[in-house]
Amino acid sequence: MSVFTGWRAALRIARRDALRAKGRSALVVAMIAVPVLGVTALDVTYRSVEPTTAEKLTAQTGSADALFSDPQAGPLDQSVAGDDYGSVSDTPPSPEDVPALDLRTTFPKGARGISIQSVPASVTTGYGVANADIFEFRTSDPMARGKLDLVDGSFPKGTGDMVATEPFLKSAGLHIGSHITVRGPEQKYTITGTVEQPDNLAAKALYADPGAVIAPWKATAARDKKVLPPNADDLTWLVKADNGKGVSWPEVMAANKMGALVVSRQVVLDPPPDSEVPLIRKRGTNNYPSENSGELSAALITVVAMAVLEVVLLAGPAFAVGARRSRRQLGLVGTCGGDRRHVRAVVLSGGLVLGGAGAVVGVGAGLALTAVFRPLIEDRAGHRFGSLALNPKELLAIAVIGMVTGVLAALAPAIVAGRQSVLESLTGHRGVRRGSRVLPIVGACVLGLGIAIAVLGGTTGNSTWVAAGSVIAELGLLCCIPVIVGLLGRLGRALPLSPRMALRDAARNRGRTAPAVAAVMAAVAGSVAIATYMSSQAAQGEYDYTPMLSSKAVVLYTTHENGDNAPEQLPLAQAAVERNMKPTGGPAGISRVWAGSDCDTYYDDEDSCGKLSLVKPTGKEHTCPLNSKGAKELALRLSDKEHRTMMHSPRCVDERYTINSFNAGESNIVVGDASLLRTYVRLDDPAAAKALEAGIPVLLNRAYAKDGQVTVKAVHQYSDKDKKNRALHPGPARTTTDRMKVYVADAKYAETPGIRMIMPEKTAQRLGLHTSLYGTAYAVSRPPTDAEQQRTQAAIEQAGGNAYVQSGTEPGDREDIMLLVLTLFAGVVTVGAAAITTGLSKADAEADLTTLSAVGAPPRVRRTLSGFQCLVVALTGVLLGTAAGLLPAVALRLIDLRSALKEMRLDPMQSAYTPIVVPWATIGLLTVVVPLLAGVLAAVFTRSRPTLSRRAG
Repeated sequence: MSVFTGWRAALRIARRDALRAKGRSALVVAMIAVPVLGVTALDVTYRSVEPTTAEKLTAQTGSADALFSDPQAGPLDQSVAGDDYGSVSDTPPSPEDVPALDLRTTFPKGARGISIQSVPASVTTGYGVANADIFEFRTSDPMARGKLDLVDGSFPKGTGDMVATEPFLKSAGLHIGSHITVRGPEQKYTITGTVEQPDNLAAKALYADPGAVIAPWKATAARDKKVLPPNADDLTWLVKADNGKGVSWPEVMAANKMGALVVSRQVVLDPPPDSEVPLIRKRGTNNYPSENSGELSAALITVVAMAVLEVVLLAGPAFAVGARRSRRQLGLVGTCGGDRRHVRAVVLSGGLVLGGAGAVVGVGAGLALTAVFRPLIEDRAGHRFGSLALNPKELLAIAVIGMVTGVLAALAPAIVAGRQSVLESLTGHRGVRRGSRVLPIVGACVLGLGIAIAVLGGTTGNSTWVAAGSVIAELGLLCCIPVIVGLLGRLGRALPLSPRMALRDAARNRGRTAPAVAAVMAAVAGSVAIATYMSSQAAQGEYDYTPMLSSKAVVLYTTHENGDNAPEQLPLAQAAVERNMKPTGGPAGISRVWAGSDCDTYYDDEDSCGKLSLVKPTGKEHTCPLNSKGAKELALRLSDKEHRTMMHSPRCVDERYTINSFNAGESNIVVGDASLLRTYVRLDDPAAAKALEAGIPVLLNRAYAKDGQVTVKAVHQYSDKDKKNRALHPGPARTTTDRMKVYVADAKYAETPGIRMIMPEKTAQRLGLHTSLYGTAYAVSRPPTDAEQQRTQAAIEQAGGNAYVQSGTEPGDREDIMLLVLTLFAGVVTVGAAAITTGLSKADAEADLTTLSAVGAPPRVRRTLSGFQCLVVALTGVLLGTAAGLLPAVALRLIDLRSALKEMRLDPMQSAYTPIVVPWATIGLLTVVVPLLAGVLAAVFTRSRPTLSRRAG
């Protein structure tokens, strides 16, 4: 019998055995198909989410052939893609000196175009008033397709119609058929449809036909001087050539000579040679090699290797159980003259058959699920896919890897089955084999080696070593799992019947339990590693975030259009804020203070306004060592935590930059009373309030105080244009320096956004300074929503306008959705692996369960036994996976720390804080909720009574 004949027979036997044991076969196919499905979906999504050149062009030009714009540079040379240009002249003219260009004169002969022009406007909404960008763009023209697509309703049919994007309608509380008014010219429009920008699904915008908004707005402003004219952007044009071939490179260069910048679809997709591009001849080409391709390949290989290992660990026990269930059949192969290699061929053929089926099912299901969930993926990505990008070679490689994985999963069971004698196979004797004593020792050594390599990679900045060390450590831990599982059996002595039997069954059948525990460990380790790294980066981002205002405050600013303050409008504006934003306390007034002429008004001439500053004393307690002589030498000795403490000390907190939230200049001195302390600063101290009442300023940054006093320096410079004050203060500018007693707040208040010192009104008058009401601060429990902001702005404008509200913001989202996805992924794998092991143990121990029923065990024992078997596997794998996942995350953060310290030592004012944050919520879900869920599901779906089975033999 030839080799091919033997394998053909083995494949037939394997196919028939797979069809006969449909449940076990479906389980193996599912285990192989699920990773193949995930990799297929990931591959297609990755290829599709990155737009191609043609798709980028469509987002820019729609269905037109080119996009024409005027950069106001005069005659120019441009790049092929139109993303760079330079003036033809050696001395480029300023935009003000370039005459206006009618882009229509630069079109190719016979070409047709439609214009695009945007204007910012204030419009009414379902809640109140909001700011929005309005585009005059004929959206119904076929050239607009791809740049803007209709989702619902209809395009504008006249100058009184508009269409809007879904995000705008949602935030504004509007819908198709709603009416909106453009504030100022008070032009009314009807929303006739919903559109979307395929390249930016989050865009909030309104669209009207050309001439529907800007022209009537200009006409209204010309008639009524109280209406400000529109601040419209420059015109751009989508152009369609009449030759059906597009806009050629010679036509682009002809338009360049007249001052137009052109993005041509034909030129970008079929570029001319470099010798025909004047800009390249002038500047040359810039080709930068990719720096991360090696790291990307290493990461990809690691992910594929771990996925293959995951499937082998899950599917291997299934093949082992299948081989034991088919041992009589394999024994008959031996009685018919087959030797060990034929037995191995039968088991391996099972892996080939089921692996091939799993690969085909996985690839097909991956493509189908990607197509089904495409809208959801596009919403998450923020743009539409041009099409699903299918790479046949990559899909074939994924399928081959899936099929090979099935063979690898069957390899160990095939070797074990080949070693059994024909007599043992026919009689059903399984024999007893002691566990290896060498394997745990080797595993412990490999675990230590992997940890050392990962830590070394983290401290030296080598991410490849981190990945290699993490995989090696995980493999070492995998070798130790049989011993860990064996030790679990000893814990069951004091437990009730079902958990005691579950632990002993897991310890007795380590060959079945250990791979499932390892599979859970691998999945959880990856999720914990990514979640820990993401949480740490998010915490670092929160630390580096510098707010303009306190996150629990809103500030109402009230001014006239000519710059004068308007305290008479403040009560109405305050009522609008208090009614719509629900502050937690009363208002706190904030006033500006300055010396000489106000620099906000008299800023045209040099030295035409005064200056006010706090003089910072010198000395160890006042000077920031990170921004003075010897800073770099000091930085070499600092750890990231020491540097963080120093950066947040009063000495250094405002050395890097000053937040000018209240138009207080460099001094950051504002005028206020005790209510400002409570509302904005959150300093509830009776002593501080009494100090303000007594005319003593409250200093929030103690680095400016020496012996309980501060130095205020004022330059009283008055402009000749400031006739009123100039008449009162004739003569040259004078400089005053005043030492005054202050109340010094605790060090933590030095980081209050926008305020360094609060000065009482009477103190400012005593120093000869000028003050004016700037706004009102309110304390709130959370940042206001879009609806609350729109309602407030509408009420303010109804009361006369000339006021606006600014709210404090919090750091950006910490990617809670991504952490939830990782938790769900690890949970699904954990539940699946535990369920697979429970099903295999049930199939493998059917005789033991039958014996339980025969000796009178209650039916519920079968359920509770299955539940605890599942719980043991899930909980053990999750705990080991959590420990294994922290290693690469910590090592990668060490790399980040090394890089941050390097940058900090070059510039000591740069942050080097690199925290390691453990995502306890994610770990809590994985270690508590997921194992309990797995146990409950196993108990629920297990039959409480035995099923009749055919007699063995």
